[in-house]
Amino acid sequence: MTADGSAGDADYGMIGSGYRQFRRPEPEFARSIQAALGDARSIVNIGAGTGSYEPDDREVIAVEPSAAMRAQRTIDQAPVVDASAESLPFADDAFDAALSTFSIHQWQNLDAGLREMRRVTRGPVVIMTCDPERVERFWLRDFAPEVIGTEARRYPSLERITACLGGAVELERLPIPFGCVDGFAEAYFGRPEMFLDPGARKANSAWSFVSEDSALRSVRSLEHSLNDGSWDIAHSGLRTASHFEGSLVLITAVG
Repeated sequence: MTADGSAGDADYGMIGSGYRQFRRPEPEFARSIQAALGDARSIVNIGAGTGSYEPDDREVIAVEPSAAMRAQRTIDQAPVVDASAESLPFADDAFDAALSTFSIHQWQNLDAGLREMRRVTRGPVVIMTCDPERVERFWLRDFAPEVIGTEARRYPSLERITACLGGAVELERLPIPFGCVDGFAEAYFGRPEMFLDPGARKANSAWSFVSEDSALRSVRSLEHSLNDGSWDIAHSGLRTASHFEGSLVLITAVG
């Protein structure tokens, strides 16, 4: 655990400032999450960060171990508890549903965290994550192989997640809209210039696991490709694509 309290593999005391500017809830993803939560009235949001995707029309309790992330939550958001996924301070079946978005790949013990989600929930467990088998298909791998390789290794396989959750599990692939406001890597599929922005990179934790020299080489390589037109020759269709079929997936487990 870091001085900030971050319980996972990323130190949000170092990279969390300004996170809210680049990682905002994408409306299309939010609608899918709302549908997956069904008629649940009480929800625990685990690894809640700054509060993206927390429904504002239901009773929500957020769980977030990072002080830097908790500090970016606004006064009108759900109350937040300083705790980790692996040890939730709630009774069995305390909530109608559990939610986690872009979080499970950072937990220290995935199996324990998923068991805890199940324990405190009497209804659906809803998880938005990325399929590691698809992460490395993204074009950024050509410029930042260490970053993308790190990202792919961090995300648990869908098979492992579904096995841990048990019961009936549904998987929904989430197409990523052009202009996606939740700035994970694939959000910029048709806007490669965004990776030249240090703030955008900082809001993607995988960049924090590579050396500064490696990151700078990746950025310079991409910048050169943009300047000489080779990126557009290879990927011009992405500039006008309405959506991108990437690695994002919504997992809903019941029973």
